[in-house]
Amino acid sequence: MKKLLLFASLFPFTIFAQKGMQFEQGTTWTEIQKKAKATNKYIFMDAYTTWCGPCKFMAATIFPMSEAGAFFNDKFINVKVQLDTTAKDNEEVKSWYTDAHAIMTGYKVNVFPTYLFFSPDGKLVHRAIGSSDIKTFIAKGGDALNPDKQYYVLLEKYKAGNKAPDFLRNLANAAGEVYDNEVLENVSKEYLATQSNLFTAANLEFLDKHTRTSSDPGFKTILANGAKFDAVKGKGASNKKLVGIILQEELFPKLFSKTAAAPDWTALHSALTEKYPGQADEALATGKVIFFQAKKDWNNFQTAIVPYMKKYGSTVFPDALNNYA
Repeated sequence: MKKLLLFASLFPFTIFAQKGMQFEQGTTWTEIQKKAKATNKYIFMDAYTTWCGPCKFMAATIFPMSEAGAFFNDKFINVKVQLDTTAKDNEEVKSWYTDAHAIMTGYKVNVFPTYLFFSPDGKLVHRAIGSSDIKTFIAKGGDALNPDKQYYVLLEKYKAGNKAPDFLRNLANAAGEVYDNEVLENVSKEYLATQSNLFTAANLEFLDKHTRTSSDPGFKTILANGAKFDAVKGKGASNKKLVGIILQEELFPKLFSKTAAAPDWTALHSALTEKYPGQADEALATGKVIFFQAKKDWNNFQTAIVPYMKKYGSTVFPDALNNYA
C-alpha cells in the first residue's frame, strides 16, 4: 500500500490524465495521419468551436469519463481541432489554422460538434454529430469501426448501385443523423418509391423522422393522409407535424425578422387559409402564443394561451405544456 501511495504521489497527473480520453498535442495533422498508418489505428477527430455549448459539454463532461477513455484510447488516435479563430488562440491552435480551414471546407463541417472518423490510411469513413450521453457517444465510435455502419462506406455502396429497400432506408437514416440533407432527400425518395404501402407503422415512422420542410417527400403524404398518420402516431399528430413546419416557413419569417412590422393577424390567417386550410387555425393560434411569449407581452399571451389550450390542449406535447405553464 505504501508503494502504491508513493507511486501516486510521484505521478498524480499521469494517473489522472489516463482516466479519460487522451488527445494528441504538439503535433500536426500530417504527423497524426502517419502515426495512424504506422500503428494501424483509426483516427477520432473532434471538430469544435469555442462558442459551441454542446462542444463544451462534451469536453467537460463526457471526454474525461473513464468509459470514454477505455474505449477511444484503445481503438483510436484522438485529436481535437478548433474550427473558429479567436484573439485568445494559443500557438498550437494557430499552427492548425490552415489544416483546420481545409478540414472544415473539405469535409463540409457546418454543425458543431462534428466527429470525423478516419481509417488508418487516412480515409474518411464515418461522421457523427452533436452532444450525447456516454453510452450513445461510445456507440458512435463503435459504428465508426463497423463497415456495415460507416456512413461513407454506405454511401460508396449506394453510388456503386446498391438500391435494396432495406439498404436505402438505413442509408437515409444515417444521412439524417449527420445532416446530409441532399443525400437524405434523394435516398428517401428512392426508398419510398420501392414501397407499395406507405402507411405501415415503419414507413410512417420513417416519414415522421425525415419530414422537416414542406419540400420533403413526407410533407405532402402527411398533408393528404392525416387520419392514417394519426392512427399510428396518435390523435392530432399529423397537424402537429405540419404546423411545426408551417410555422417555420410561413409565420416565423414574418413575425421575427428584423424588419417585421406589428403582426396583422387577420391577413396572416387569410394567407395561411389559402395555402393550408386544414392547418391555418392551429398554426395561427400557436404562432400567437409563441410570439407573445417571446415578446414577454404577458397580457396578450394570457388572452392567446387560454383559447389555444381549450382547443388544442389535448395534443400539446409535455415539454411545450411545461413551457407555457
